[in-house]
Amino acid sequence: MRVAVLAEFYPRQDDPVLGVWAHRQALATRDAGAEIVVFVLQRVIDRRNGFLHSAVGQPRRTTLDGLDVRYVRYASPPRRWSYADWARWAAPALRRAVARAEPFDLVHAHNAVPAGAAALRASLDLPLVVSVHGGDVLWTSSHVPRGAEVVATTFSAARLVLANSAGIERLARAQGARDTRVVHLGSDLPAIGARSREPLIASVGHLVARKRHADVLRALAGVPAVRYLVIGDGPERAALIELAGELGVGERVEFAGQLDPQAALARSREAWLFVLPSTEEALGVAYLEAMAAGIPAIGCAGEPGPEEIAAAGAGMVLVSPGEPDELAGVIAGLLANEGRRAELGRAARANVERSFSWTRCGEQTIAAYDEAIR
Repeated sequence: MRVAVLAEFYPRQDDPVLGVWAHRQALATRDAGAEIVVFVLQRVIDRRNGFLHSAVGQPRRTTLDGLDVRYVRYASPPRRWSYADWARWAAPALRRAVARAEPFDLVHAHNAVPAGAAALRASLDLPLVVSVHGGDVLWTSSHVPRGAEVVATTFSAARLVLANSAGIERLARAQGARDTRVVHLGSDLPAIGARSREPLIASVGHLVARKRHADVLRALAGVPAVRYLVIGDGPERAALIELAGELGVGERVEFAGQLDPQAALARSREAWLFVLPSTEEALGVAYLEAMAAGIPAIGCAGEPGPEEIAAAGAGMVLVSPGEPDELAGVIAGLLANEGRRAELGRAARANVERSFSWTRCGEQTIAAYDEAIR
């Protein structure tokens, strides 16, 4: 089986963390028996207009962990009013790129917008599978002009829509998907390493408002003698550093910035607890990576991902969103109770091994491909 994987978010030279979950699923699917060629929709951006990324310095083709990855460049109008139509601009270049690499049995697009919609506009004439990672149904359909229309059209045209949690599957069905399956993303299962000698909590994620790092800082103010490691970067960084200073916890917080995936894993696995009370969380691979290392994770109740992980087994502790005092109590309680923390850590790893491994993800993805082709 030869599969063309399409993605907007995928690791690249200037951002090796971007869309790493899509890359890991592609690797898992290759290891399960498929031949994979990845096509990354790389928008060429005019830096004079204040955008962050460009194609400068990025090879058009590379090999990443043994995968053939091809960067498909295209230009389009500004995101704020044209995102739902980016597929129209990307389709011609995508059609040419896929034609040069044919034949394929199937197209697997990560997200309906723009990748799935671009596959349809490019008239690739292949069965289409679309993975939903949250953005399509939690943001694009409700916040982007014409987003709901394009998402629904793409979902309805797909042979199969794969959701990363049951909550996202329900939203996908409500927004036009006909045939759906849940395929969880996953984590490796590392050896259990040494923890920090002093109490340490950690978060891994982009520094954006919905990740609620500010809630952790406010909780930290009520939990003395604990350090907080923040791995990631983003537009909230300056405000978070300022808030840490105002709360009097600045000396206990390390803003490590964005690290490459292996370095991020190594550093975060020193923590006693993984804490990320984010909202609009479709699944959350960062939780799984911490739990696979035997670290209990704290997420928000009512969010599709943390709820799904908690339903599969122990190791994920749920707190109310936007309640720093409650979060502080949970953190303090777990840090003070070594036996309970160790019990949750063992259960967390078992939960990931049973339900959220990359091996399982690859096998389920191959099964979905077989179904879509039939």
